[in-house]
Amino acid sequence: MQVNEVHKLLDCVAQRQCKDFGNILTDVKADGTLITECDRWSDATLVNGLQRICPGEGVLSEEGSKLVPTTSAFWVVDPLDGTTNFAAGIPHWAISVARFEGGLPALAFLDLPLLKKRIVAIRGQGVWVNNQQITVETRNSANSACVSLCSRSIRVLQRRADQPFPGKIRLLGVSSLNMVGVATGQTVAALEATPKIWDLASAWLILSELNCPIHWLEADPSMLLPSQDLAAVDFPVLTASSSKELDRLLPWGHALLEA
Repeated sequence: MQVNEVHKLLDCVAQRQCKDFGNILTDVKADGTLITECDRWSDATLVNGLQRICPGEGVLSEEGSKLVPTTSAFWVVDPLDGTTNFAAGIPHWAISVARFEGGLPALAFLDLPLLKKRIVAIRGQGVWVNNQQITVETRNSANSACVSLCSRSIRVLQRRADQPFPGKIRLLGVSSLNMVGVATGQTVAALEATPKIWDLASAWLILSELNCPIHWLEADPSMLLPSQDLAAVDFPVLTASSSKELDRLLPWGHALLEA
């Protein structure tokens, strides 16, 4: 596989997104989330590019086919994670591309176009930010007390109103970056209520490579089936910087699923 070609493809998409940033109209999808023409263009460009770079490997994407490919290796794409931020002129969004082998992510790219930051993870080899390898020690030295919640997971504050939340809350509006913030030491935990496979694909590998425990609260994405339709499948998840932090936040994760 031509990894350099994937980097060039991401460069192309990132350049277009920076050009469109804060200057584009939005539509509303059937699920109530926003979409822009740049989302659609980015998705088509990434899907077509990956099929050219790796012919014969399937691609699942947020704006394209949402069926698990039947090929032994396949790609999962989120062309623009954080569309609301992007359209509102908030410079915090990401491009997520991950290659799966044996049902698990083996290679991941997470690009933050306007911040000029690209995170790459390779299964069994580690994680790099702009070609500089980061380690568990990098995360531990950050000493953060922040916990990321998504807009839907914040309801746990009402469900456990008699309990003080064990952390300083941050809502960034980007699922992949909420989770990856744990791996890089910006936060000690992240609770995501309704992430789709394209939201978590790259973050999953980055977290795993940096030894961050991941607790799937309901469906387990390692159990995907060929041709399975993931359009309406959520993967609620709690991830943390350590097993101790995971155990401390787990009651809040369980509260997320209460009726």
